[in-house]
Amino acid sequence: MATLRLILGDHLTRDVTALDGLAAGDVVLMVEVAEETTYVPHHKQKIAFILSAMRHFAEELRGEGIAVDYVRLDDPGNSGSFGGEVKRALARHAVDRLVVTEPGEWRVRAMMEAWAGETGLPVEIREDDRFICSRGRFARWAEGRKGFRMEFFYREMRRETGLLMEEDKPVGGQWNYDAENRKALPKGARPPRRLRFSPDAVTREVMDLVGARFAGHFGDLEPFGWAVTRADALAALDHFITEALPHFGDVQDAMKRGEPFLYHGLLSPYLNVGLLTAREVCLAAETAYRRGEAPLNAAEGFIRQILGWREYVRGIYWHRMPDYAETNALGADRPLPWFYWSGETDLACIAEVVGETRRNAYAHHIQRLMVTGNFALLAGIRPAEVEAWYLAVYADAFDWVELPNVHGMVMFADGGLLASKPYAASGAYIDRMSDYCSGCVYDPKIKVGEGACPFNLLYWHFIDANAETLKGNPRMAMPYRTWEGMESGRKAQVLNEARAFLDGLSAEPSAPRPPAQMTLDV
Repeated sequence: MATLRLILGDHLTRDVTALDGLAAGDVVLMVEVAEETTYVPHHKQKIAFILSAMRHFAEELRGEGIAVDYVRLDDPGNSGSFGGEVKRALARHAVDRLVVTEPGEWRVRAMMEAWAGETGLPVEIREDDRFICSRGRFARWAEGRKGFRMEFFYREMRRETGLLMEEDKPVGGQWNYDAENRKALPKGARPPRRLRFSPDAVTREVMDLVGARFAGHFGDLEPFGWAVTRADALAALDHFITEALPHFGDVQDAMKRGEPFLYHGLLSPYLNVGLLTAREVCLAAETAYRRGEAPLNAAEGFIRQILGWREYVRGIYWHRMPDYAETNALGADRPLPWFYWSGETDLACIAEVVGETRRNAYAHHIQRLMVTGNFALLAGIRPAEVEAWYLAVYADAFDWVELPNVHGMVMFADGGLLASKPYAASGAYIDRMSDYCSGCVYDPKIKVGEGACPFNLLYWHFIDANAETLKGNPRMAMPYRTWEGMESGRKAQVLNEARAFLDGLSAEPSAPRPPAQMTLDV
């Protein structure tokens, strides 16, 4: 029985389940398609990264003597869709069935489930076992819970994997060292120069294609420095563990102008397309700790990002979709400001983060949560538009990881299923954790009146506008006590200035939105 085995652009792992039982006569199908790409203008580097990684993976398979049928984006006859390319491949090859590993998007899963009826051949959709927590295991953990808290899930994963454990106790006596990891970057700190990779001939060919075909998309194509092979991704992992992890813990929430990477892993794109696996990355961090090469708070903080948040949001995605994406607990309905695409704003923090995102297809978690995300939350931006932006602009953004992080963590649109309270903050937080505010036309120390930081105004506007929904949340008791104790005239001034600022967002002229006719979802 010959089998057609479809490998998607985020399944670039040699032992992905779609390749289990590979036999003589089987054909591996890999396709570059444009069908799913019209709703977000993906960053040029994201497209180039995925396509180049796919082409390199295909060549590695061919090097093993495996038959690979690879359809390029610009190949004549390319139908532009997964379904269309599967049907064309079935017409080219004498096979008896189709095997694929489950995708990272609900909608694509639904598409795959229709292929058996459309083609008349059996279609086997296999579990993606590259994750530490299976969908079934998460469902058992979630059963009967009204709210999902990552910390409790994370502890169970620690126990099951044995990571940073001494028998049944956490190493060091604590599960979580987050309280130690909230320091601003010390003056004079010199983050390491990060390992980047020069494009080879394959990547250059892809970059030429992307530059010509996706010219109107968000983001700079160069400089391009992402690893596109497993060997280079492993080198990037080793570099992080050696050069950055030892300093990662204390300042993982810090931000600094001109330092987009600081001590962060820069590994999430490789994890999310399959060049690295979650287990090997966590083991590398644990090994560094046990060898005395990294402090416990750094190793634990990094492992929590992978074993905790990454596994957790994937579980929520599959447990609650498709209805999860439709919730809007705070009724946010303001359109996304144009400066999320252009970076043209007097808000220095947003200008800096959007600029770095444009240059690198990357921003670290605090920039995403507490700068661009915080503003979107406070301003009441429509969740679906915010989610589409995050999906478009980051190289590591796939629906299963982007949607819960933005919908639940950033926008609180799920009403508290994922997070126990909204991650809302005034300008003081950004000032404390970064150097963005120095030189900004607004002053985070001014709460109202001329020069007041819009984050300060919008924070109290958010508190006031969402009182009916949030006032009963115990974790929001302090800001509501402060708001209620504020003098009425000052409250009115704050709200009036906040409304004027928000009205200015929608009234400001902007260039047309980037074209979305040629985006990439693989």
